[in-house]
Amino acid sequence: MKIESLRRLRGPNVYLSRPAVVARVDLGELAGVETTDVTGFTERLLRAVPGLAEHHCAAGVPGGFVSRLRNGTYFGHVSEHVCIELSQLIGRDISFGRTVAADRTGVYDVIIECPVDESPESSVPGELLEAAIGLVLEVHSGSGPSARTLAGRLSGLGELAEREATGPSTRSIIAAARRRGIPVERFDDLSLVRLGWGHRRRLAWAAMTDRTSAVGVDIAGDKHVTRRLLDEAGIPVAPGGVAATAGDAVRLLGELGAPVVVKPRHGRQGHLVALHLDTADAVERAWAAIGGEVVVERHLGGRDYRVLVVSGEVVAAAERVAAHVVGDGRATIAELVGRVNADPRRGAGHSRVLTRIVLDEAVEGVLRRTGHTPESVPEEGRVVRLRDAANLSTGGTSRDVTDQVHPDVTRLCRRVAALVGLDIAGIDLRLPDIAAPVPPTGEQATAGVIEVNAVPGLRMHLAPVHGRARDVGDAIVRAMFPGGSDGRIPAVAITGTNGKTTVTRLTSHLLSGSGMRVGMTSTDGVSIDGRIIQVADATGPRSAQMVLGDPQVEVAVLETARGGLLRRGLGYDWSDVGVITNITADHLGQDGLDSIEDLAHVKAVVAERVRDGGTLVLNADDPWVRSLADRPRVRADRKRLIWFGLDTGNPVLGEHLARGGVAYVLHDGWLVQATGARRTPLMRLAEVPGAYGGAALHVAADTLAAIAAARALGARPENLADRLAEFDPSVENPGRGTLFRVGDVSVFVDYAHNPAALAATLRTLHRLWGAERCVAAVTLPGDRREDLLAASAQVLADGLTRVVLYEDEDRPCRPAGEVAALIEREMRARRPQLTAVRADDYRSAVAAALRLAGPGEVVLVIYEKWEPMRAHLAELGAVPGGTAPVLSGITALSSRAAGAVAHVTRELTGLPARG
Repeated sequence: MKIESLRRLRGPNVYLSRPAVVARVDLGELAGVETTDVTGFTERLLRAVPGLAEHHCAAGVPGGFVSRLRNGTYFGHVSEHVCIELSQLIGRDISFGRTVAADRTGVYDVIIECPVDESPESSVPGELLEAAIGLVLEVHSGSGPSARTLAGRLSGLGELAEREATGPSTRSIIAAARRRGIPVERFDDLSLVRLGWGHRRRLAWAAMTDRTSAVGVDIAGDKHVTRRLLDEAGIPVAPGGVAATAGDAVRLLGELGAPVVVKPRHGRQGHLVALHLDTADAVERAWAAIGGEVVVERHLGGRDYRVLVVSGEVVAAAERVAAHVVGDGRATIAELVGRVNADPRRGAGHSRVLTRIVLDEAVEGVLRRTGHTPESVPEEGRVVRLRDAANLSTGGTSRDVTDQVHPDVTRLCRRVAALVGLDIAGIDLRLPDIAAPVPPTGEQATAGVIEVNAVPGLRMHLAPVHGRARDVGDAIVRAMFPGGSDGRIPAVAITGTNGKTTVTRLTSHLLSGSGMRVGMTSTDGVSIDGRIIQVADATGPRSAQMVLGDPQVEVAVLETARGGLLRRGLGYDWSDVGVITNITADHLGQDGLDSIEDLAHVKAVVAERVRDGGTLVLNADDPWVRSLADRPRVRADRKRLIWFGLDTGNPVLGEHLARGGVAYVLHDGWLVQATGARRTPLMRLAEVPGAYGGAALHVAADTLAAIAAARALGARPENLADRLAEFDPSVENPGRGTLFRVGDVSVFVDYAHNPAALAATLRTLHRLWGAERCVAAVTLPGDRREDLLAASAQVLADGLTRVVLYEDEDRPCRPAGEVAALIEREMRARRPQLTAVRADDYRSAVAAALRLAGPGEVVLVIYEKWEPMRAHLAELGAVPGGTAPVLSGITALSSRAAGAVAHVTRELTGLPARG
């Protein structure tokens, strides 16, 4: 049993609304073997991992998985549950898993939930599944790991997960943002997070924001500059100075008087800070340990406090207590430290709310001063101080004192943050009592500010050992997003089998006419405010995040395709508007999709992720799209449902309008907004760009969908006609029904590559030129299933008498010539008198088709990639545009073509699964 591949679904997906990994697992010799086939397996597994007894599985109650084990289940399913339990054991809280058969016998896809804020690049999911499979194989072999061995493995996995996890400060900000509905995106395994979208988005790196002053950070990072700046402003600080040599440091000791503090000029987290120094030797040793420039200050008495200031307001305060242990009269100091470190709140570094105490040289030095060693046994109740500095990073603890802060201290801390220039500042003070006024300043100052922190740790406020926890993450988020803002911009998600790119481009065009800067993703790339920034198939989550993370964007229009959604999940959590154009047979046999129902299940994710109160735009003419509204996870009753369609007699439209609903329909040659019994004409169909006088009815449907989406986001109806009239399909929607002229022959270029799309395109050409005046140069994708290719060939045969066949340059898993041969065979079986020509590539195919066409006829060119085809047509001298002859009364389709269209609408939408 082994993992063949692992991919991350970084957002909502077809399995659940949270991130997940999908591992393709080959069961190898265990293919077809069930747990009941292996004597004693269940009992050995439960001894090794007893927590599995609580797993529900499909039964929905504890013990459900044990029942599956005892009744027989496959080992991919077992590995899934073991992986989830191991994850729980290392503190990585997940619960969802699913195992489904893949496209080969003995191979399964194991889907396992991931923590929502885990880095998309994390290696933890793969490591956990590898460990789970290894454990299952050991149990299968008859033994299983010992408790000690398993604990060792889990310890390593836990340390890995902890290293990659967000720290408490970042975690608190993320949690506060999510409570507000603010979208959060974490970058790799860093503490850098993006909060919000588009022009409302903000960045935070732990307790530092994108508006934290760089000058302020530099000032706070230089302890000498900080002290002088505050001193000159009348802020009480410890007298002191900077020393570049040991001699300078000793001189300052003499000037200031003992005891003094020696600390790195540019240090952090209390590292190498030496306190209570009262001799020249001690000062020299402290300087030598640091090296370079140090700050020497008079040691102030009193208690150690940290005050957190956010946007000019004191939001929390804590008294910090240095690392210590309390004797019991029996245990050594080393043993007492071990007990303290056993607290699950303590960990290495800053990953947990408290840090483990390390018995290092600094601790031993403090112990020596009080006559102790790590082996000393302090009497019961005796507090033994282990460090001088009270930093949490060296094992200290905290006590919340927020409610005790004296107004004088509050004013002082607000001034300090403003003087240094920080939006978030952690101010360290030494005071006799934070509840009392600040003692006066002067040469003999006994209290004051000892440090200012530009990226203060929040742990002491989030989880003090004593006192009330303070939600300082929420205070930071409130400062970043005032007025209750959720940081979102309007977002439209568009999916479907055909027309989604056209609808995306039209929607973007309409919204940009409202004065908004639009970010758009589509099959052809990513654009920001009308400018292409990336040329690619940009219909997946990465492209969506590119738009949503751009600070220029005011509204996002996101084409969302099946492939990206299945392989990587959605690139957003919720949209304001979801559009589903149609669902017809395409891509079946790929990514585990075997039927139209499977395809509808994938497209439904876009509908499911329209927020409550958002707008769902559905095609009333498509039966599979209509069915989405009835799915429980779509929750259509919580959304504003808008239908669009070309058939005004559709009962779905009639019932919807009778209830006072809104629909966008084609009526008496007009695109119309229908609201209840009211009809508002928007534009004549004959004037819709790209509809060729109304011959291209599928363009009318696409336009209605785009209007519905734009109107849902506030586009004004009186501006729609003018804005639509400005849409130039040859520029803004190239390669989708684009007309050229080469000499006296028209060339109609389209991307149709499935039965329904081909039928719609042929219907347009027949209405314009008639069936007998059409020639085609056709390629079909080589990655399509044979029954889909055959169905497409039949549609072509019903609508054409002359055709040139060529193949995609990209032919996955098929030898050269196979696709063209299959299409020709199916076409000839359908139309024996067909004239069919083979070509080697798109250049020779276009040339052959032009030779077959007579004056005044049209050549339909179906392409694989737009840019090479566009360049080739330019080489041929093709002139954009040209005129299409609209036949009297818009000619009806030939009987064969009409049959093809009926075949598409009735039969091809329900192609059976292969086999």
